[in-house]
Formats: sequence, structure tokens, C-alpha cells
Amino acid sequence: MSTSLESRLNHLIHELKEIKKEIILQKFGKIDIPKNKLNAWIDLGKKVTSRWDGLSAVEEIVLQREKTL
Repeated sequence: MSTSLESRLNHLIHELKEIKKEIILQKFGKIDIPKNKLNAWIDLGKKVTSRWDGLSAVEEIVLQREKTL
């Protein structure tokens, strides 16, 4: 039973993180940043995340900020 609750909680946390990312990206859309620079950063983030073992880079940073590691 607790694994199911933990799983649901983990799913909710993941969804909240995704929503937060979307909000940040929407704010960036309002800022006048050259699209090629923004795309370069997004591409770099995808490359780093794809090569990362285990957690994604974003999740790793969040855990370090929360001091849970």
C-alpha cells in the first residue's frame, strides 16, 4: 500500500516539476532573447541530460539543493 502511495507522490512531484519548467519556459518566451541562443541552451541541456547516468541533470540539481544526497 505504501509503495502505491509513494509512487503516486513521486508522480505528483514529477508533474509539479514539469509544470514549473513550463512556467519558466513561458516566462522566457516573453523575454526578448535571440532564438538561436535560447535553442543552443536547450540543445545543450538535452545533450547533458541524455548522457547523464541515473537521475536527469535537473533532478540531480534539485536533490543537491534540497540537501537530500
